[in-house]
Amino acid sequence: MKYLATPLSLLALLAASTTFSQTSLASVSNDLLKNTIIRSTEESQSHKMLHAAVKAADLEETLAGEGPFTVFAPSDGAFEKMSSDKISELLRPENKKALQSLVTYHIVAGKLTASKILKAMCRGKGSTILTTVQGNELLVTMDGLDIVLTDCFGNMARITSADFNQSNGVIHEIDSVILPNQF
Repeated sequence: MKYLATPLSLLALLAASTTFSQTSLASVSNDLLKNTIIRSTEESQSHKMLHAAVKAADLEETLAGEGPFTVFAPSDGAFEKMSSDKISELLRPENKKALQSLVTYHIVAGKLTASKILKAMCRGKGSTILTTVQGNELLVTMDGLDIVLTDCFGNMARITSADFNQSNGVIHEIDSVILPNQF
């Protein structure tokens, strides 16, 4: 019962906060649900680095496709935590495979809203595992009121804004870049 009460109360809190986030985002974009994931990252003022990475990895067509996809979208601030040399290295054409691996590690097949993620954590007694399009897994847990993703190296990213619904999935903004392997 202890494991069920916390996620359920957090679900109510998250529902209230994501409604506000969607309203704020909707006021910026008239036709939010008509946008694809790639179009939204292109238009976003806080996801320029992610869009550049998607473009350099040649994944634009995929994220403009039917989906549905769940994208854990690192903000520009998340990318700024990485060294500029590492970012430049990843964006080189000869590192396209590594960049594809990095970008697809932030994508899960299907549309997983924050409430679906919380429900999965309830069933998993406080945690759940998501398999990314890249093939590796992410551990999802709670830390206080935050949904936290942990990569295979123990690096963590918090969902800072959830449930930006798109025509082909959903975007959750995260505060760190998660890594499928050591770059």
